[in-house]
Amino acid sequence: MEWIIEPFLLGFQQRALVGGLLAAAMTSIVGVWIVLRGMTFFGDAFVHGVMPGIAASVVFGFSPYLGAALAAAVMVLLISYVHRQTALTEDTGIGLLFVGMMALGVVIISRSSGYAGSLTSILFGDVLGITTPDLIAMSVVAIVVVAGSLVLYRPLLALSFSAEKSRTLGLSPGLAHGLLLALIAISVIGSFSSVGTMLVFGLLVGPPATASLLARTVPRMFVYSFLISIVSVFAGLVLSYHLGTAGSATMALLPILVFFAVLSVTQVRRRRQQKVVTA
Repeated sequence: MEWIIEPFLLGFQQRALVGGLLAAAMTSIVGVWIVLRGMTFFGDAFVHGVMPGIAASVVFGFSPYLGAALAAAVMVLLISYVHRQTALTEDTGIGLLFVGMMALGVVIISRSSGYAGSLTSILFGDVLGITTPDLIAMSVVAIVVVAGSLVLYRPLLALSFSAEKSRTLGLSPGLAHGLLLALIAISVIGSFSSVGTMLVFGLLVGPPATASLLARTVPRMFVYSFLISIVSVFAGLVLSYHLGTAGSATMALLPILVFFAVLSVTQVRRRRQQKVVTA
C-alpha cells in the first residue's frame, strides 16, 4: 500500500493526480465519439493543430487557452475551406494542416529564448507542474465537456450511424458535427497542460478504442473508456514515480499497452470459440 500512496504525499504530486484525472474524464468521453465516428485521424491532426496558438501565447505572453482556442478555430475553418473549394477529400485538408499547423507552432516557439524547454512543455506537458489555477480551469472545462456530451448524446449517437439516419430522426447532422468538433477542441485545450498536445492523443483514443473491444453498447463503452482512462492516469503516475520516467508520457503510454493486451486476449478467445464451433 505504501508503494501506491508514496507518489502522492506531496502537494504538487496530488495536483498532478487531480489534473490527470480531469484530463482523463474529458478525453475518455469525447474519445468515444471520435472512435465511433471514425475520426481518429482528425483527432490526431486536431491535437497538433492547437500548437501555433499555444506557442504564440508563450512567445507573446497571453493565455495559452485563448491561443489554443483560436488555433483550433482556424484549423477547422481551413479544413472546411479546402473541402468546399476543391475536389480533394476532407482527409487531404486534414493531412495538409496536420503538418502545417505543427510546423508553424515550432517556427513560432523557436523565437523564444527558452525554445527547447518551451517546446518540450507544449508537446509533452508538465503534469508535475500543474498549479491550482490550472486545476480550476480544467474543472470548468471538464464540466462543459461532460455536460455537452450528455446533452448531445442522442444527436451524436444518430450521427455515429449515418448523417441520413440523423436527418430521418429530425436532427441536424451538420450542427451535431460542429458541436462535436467544439467538444474535441475544448477537451484538447483543457488537457494539454497536463499531458501535452502530442501525448493527449493517447488518452483521447486509447481508452475508447479499448472500450470498443469490450463493450456491446454505447453506454457501456463510455463507462469502460472512463474507467480505463482513470486507471491509466493513476497507474501511470505511480509507475513514473518509482521508475523515474516522464509522468505525462507514462500516462499516455499505458492505455495504448492496455489496448493491445485486450486485443490479444480477445483474439485468443475468438479463436478458441471458433475451434469449439467447428469441432
